[in-house]
Amino acid sequence: MRSPRVLRLRHLALFAPALIGCRASSATAYAPPPAYEDAGPPPSLVAFPSGPRTLHGFLYRPAGDGPFPAVVFNHGSEPMPGDRRDEAVFYVPHGFVLFVPHRRGQGRSSDAGEYIERLDRARLVDELVAQTDDVMAAVEYVRSLSYVDGARVAVAGCSFGGIVSLFAAERGTGINAAVDFAGGAMSWTHTPDLQVRMKQAARAARVPVLFIQAENDFDTTPSRVLSEEMRSAGKPARMSIYPPNGSTHQEGHHLCYGSENPAWGDEVLSFLSASAH
Repeated sequence: MRSPRVLRLRHLALFAPALIGCRASSATAYAPPPAYEDAGPPPSLVAFPSGPRTLHGFLYRPAGDGPFPAVVFNHGSEPMPGDRRDEAVFYVPHGFVLFVPHRRGQGRSSDAGEYIERLDRARLVDELVAQTDDVMAAVEYVRSLSYVDGARVAVAGCSFGGIVSLFAAERGTGINAAVDFAGGAMSWTHTPDLQVRMKQAARAARVPVLFIQAENDFDTTPSRVLSEEMRSAGKPARMSIYPPNGSTHQEGHHLCYGSENPAWGDEVLSFLSASAH
């Protein structure tokens, strides 16, 4: 049985010296995310400002008064991202407020911009940088909530959402950690300017970043390269390549889907806890 390498890069008090571990590489059975309407409690649909735009997103909170830590979860390139109740059934029972903002041109914010997949690829990097403004506006909105602990707000995201989460880590304002699930996995090879911009963000990151992908994702190069960029720059980072999720590249890309007990759950909780101190 072949074991993929799992590289964990750590720095300062949050991270131990870099080491190479392994995970069993047999493919896991692929299970699609639960239907949003069946996956947990309904969220609140809220509006928040991002510069001159009014955007919308879905907000979940645990029972009680708080203050709670929070995660801003950033969707991918899908035109209708939904409310991501699949993520809520993981984060909310663990005591997190979860906010799922819809960035300009997508989902509930489709009237606030042009859909990113309709743009010329030459504009992709500029649009993702602009959408990071929406992510930071979502962070500011979450931090304004009376029941959120403003010192414990993290961002996470999948695919394009992983990219903007890394860009948010570069800015660092109002967050203490970022989780990048498969950011750039489908666009790294054929978008050299995106490679350059993501490397720049990794080297300049102001908070710890956890890079996660499945071994059978489209391309695991981004996680490997970007975590090394951070390590070389003396920045706190971790990188884990998980065993295959299902059997296709698309199923591997869907490792980021949540559930009550996702494969990455313990690692993400540990990372967020360590980053909060």
